[in-house]
Amino acid sequence: MNKPKYKRVLLKVSGEALAGDQKRGLNFDVLESVAQAVKECVDLGIQIGIVVGGGNFWRGLKDGGDRMGRTRADHMGMLATTINARALAVVMENNGLNVRVQTGIDMTKIAEPYIGQRAIRHLEKGRVVIFACGTGNPFFSTDTAAALRAAEIGAEAILLAKNIDGVYDSDPNVNPDAKKFDHITYKEVLARGLAVMDSTATSLSMDNHIPVLVFAVKDPSNIKKVLMGEKIGTVVEG
Repeated sequence: MNKPKYKRVLLKVSGEALAGDQKRGLNFDVLESVAQAVKECVDLGIQIGIVVGGGNFWRGLKDGGDRMGRTRADHMGMLATTINARALAVVMENNGLNVRVQTGIDMTKIAEPYIGQRAIRHLEKGRVVIFACGTGNPFFSTDTAAALRAAEIGAEAILLAKNIDGVYDSDPNVNPDAKKFDHITYKEVLARGLAVMDSTATSLSMDNHIPVLVFAVKDPSNIKKVLMGEKIGTVVEG
């Protein structure tokens, strides 16, 4: 049996992905599939931290619009990520995984506060750690949180599980002739303004030399395939 390519990774799952085809709220069939895929990886000895988005409930910049300040809108988005983190944790626990949820804003009644060294210790003990509330600061996306947490826990790669199967030179939902990249550099992503992660997250990944693996979460088995080194989606590095 082939050995996993990575020992410790950071999986970023968007809120929209957790909603499935219904687009809003939570699709428990999707949660179950993600949980099962993650368990297969943990059973292989892979340490997994997870950052969840909250766009299936609230996107601060988009949903807040001009009706409230960005700080308050982003705080609401952090609460949305916590809903997703708690739901994913329950489903994972039901699948036999040992899970801890850590939040960037203290919510000690429902989760641990984020402490990097504690998160690493959990990972070393075979626990999955789910990071909620982004970085705990407004004006920063959960993509940036994924890059930051990956650097802090010493992850060897960021797995970007999206509703699209890789990085394209234009929006494939709009342009049927959009070209998909198998491999692209961080600098090309920034220069082209490609919608992989926001520019802060891309720069942070580049500065810390953490490859970003972009793939479709519609088939959660892709998580294991990517970790085993199969060429799926797009690799951003170099």
